[in-house]
Amino acid sequence: MRIQLFLKSIVIVSGLALLSSCKEEKKTITEDKVVVNFKKEGTLTLKKADSDSIIKTIDIEIADDEYTTQTGLMYRTKLEANQGMLFIFPNIEMRSFYMKNTKIPLDIIYIDEDKTIVSFKKNAKPMDETSLPSEAPAKYVLEIYGGLSDAWQLAVGDKISFKQTTDD
Repeated sequence: MRIQLFLKSIVIVSGLALLSSCKEEKKTITEDKVVVNFKKEGTLTLKKADSDSIIKTIDIEIADDEYTTQTGLMYRTKLEANQGMLFIFPNIEMRSFYMKNTKIPLDIIYIDEDKTIVSFKKNAKPMDETSLPSEAPAKYVLEIYGGLSDAWQLAVGDKISFKQTTDD
């Protein structure tokens, strides 16, 4: 009788362990399939400092609250050449970004309150948690696909202007 009770206990415990391990595996699989798509919330124009000539106009997604500024472009699997994310902060200060959970290479462009580019972190490596600080205080940060700031010949001193899309 004791042996039967002992064997039943082993079967029950083994079954529960098997079920819980299966649940964990399914959870991991669904997390890997999270897809976050670009949502156009405005347009941003990059202009040359010396001539005010337009370098490029892109669609932007805006990060201006705690959640969106913390997550940024995390979990994205693509970002087109005509897209970027603009972070808008309430104040100007030294900023630092990192690439945790970011699957695509990015150029990180730090911009002051006058909408002038003050520094770059080019071709930031995906998934790298190394701090990528600004070299001067910034109120705005623009993230674009890695390598585009060189392709567009952006430089410190160039300017931005942007317009948010309104929900009508």
